[in-house]
Amino acid sequence: MSLQQSIRNAFVPVHREGWPFIGAFAGAAIILGVFSTSLFWIGAILTAWCAYFFRDPERVTPVDDRLAISPADGIVSAVGPAVPPRELGLGAGEMLRISVFMNVFSCHVNRTPVRGRLSRIEHRAGKFLNAELDKASQENERNGLVIESPHGTVATVQIAGLVARRIVCWAEEGADTAVGERIGLIRFGSRVDVFLPEGAVARVAIGQTAIAGETVIAEFGAPRVAPLVRVS
Repeated sequence: MSLQQSIRNAFVPVHREGWPFIGAFAGAAIILGVFSTSLFWIGAILTAWCAYFFRDPERVTPVDDRLAISPADGIVSAVGPAVPPRELGLGAGEMLRISVFMNVFSCHVNRTPVRGRLSRIEHRAGKFLNAELDKASQENERNGLVIESPHGTVATVQIAGLVARRIVCWAEEGADTAVGERIGLIRFGSRVDVFLPEGAVARVAIGQTAIAGETVIAEFGAPRVAPLVRVS
């Protein structure tokens, strides 16, 4: 690998959604620098954080219909049965829910957990509770996507959090989507829930770090054996 390639690989691309914010932070840093060197450096650090927040790295996604892949970077905060949001029209029965919580340092580009057709996209206004709370799934502002996958209906729900006030969705209803495809992002700190149909077995544990587009969170048609974990 050449030196030029090494330098290029060291810098992660920034998604276009972030450039207006990065520009605003940089402009504020320059203006503050007129009055104080210390304020300039504070602004410069915040500008660097903003660029880091909107990073959009490439991911190596397992292409296997038996697997469901994490839709978000962050910490797995819930694994278990739960009723999906009513507006998605999936009924009142429980599905396997796996939640990934993103803090302000996580990559916030969200991806599809399975391939299929986007049969429904529903946005619902709501509160801005701490996204780590279980009730945030039902009370917070959210955007839900229903995917008709080879193994049944899967739902992905982008949930705004205490700091996050804006959910961005790039997906289009009726379109086909590939596993790991970018579907949107949430600004700034939030959570993504995945609701999986019967036959899906969780392959992650609470507290585990997940990587969007790469970490296997569930498997279809596998023995119902919970993953063994060890903290070290």
